[in-house]
Amino acid sequence: MAVAKKVTKNKVLASSEQVLKNEAPDSLAIIKTGGKQYIVTVGMKLEVEKLNKALGEEVVFDEVLLVSKNGEVSVGAPFIDGARVTAISEGEKRMRKVRIVKFKSKVRYHKTQGHRQTKSVVTIKTI
Repeated sequence: MAVAKKVTKNKVLASSEQVLKNEAPDSLAIIKTGGKQYIVTVGMKLEVEKLNKALGEEVVFDEVLLVSKNGEVSVGAPFIDGARVTAISEGEKRMRKVRIVKFKSKVRYHKTQGHRQTKSVVTIKTI
């Protein structure tokens, strides 16, 4: 099973491998936001695709795929009705620049473009 990690500037924020290796947390959830799925626990800091939320504003994730509380596991099909994960927005940050270079030989065509993705940082409050 491949495990994805979130890395920013040589610092791992959160990975599903770390969450599962640590002592079994009393509550764990898998949420879906921005087309991606994240394993979260209470108190975890997470970078997700840009959410238009101000600093300190509450964020509610309604698309919950799995919830594990005190050893009881609930799995949705595809989502669990009534389950929600709340978080506090800690602002936004920009990722490092990605350079896009297009080049065609023998026709003197070249084009350079850059892109910086904006991410939102949230701290999970309740599951």
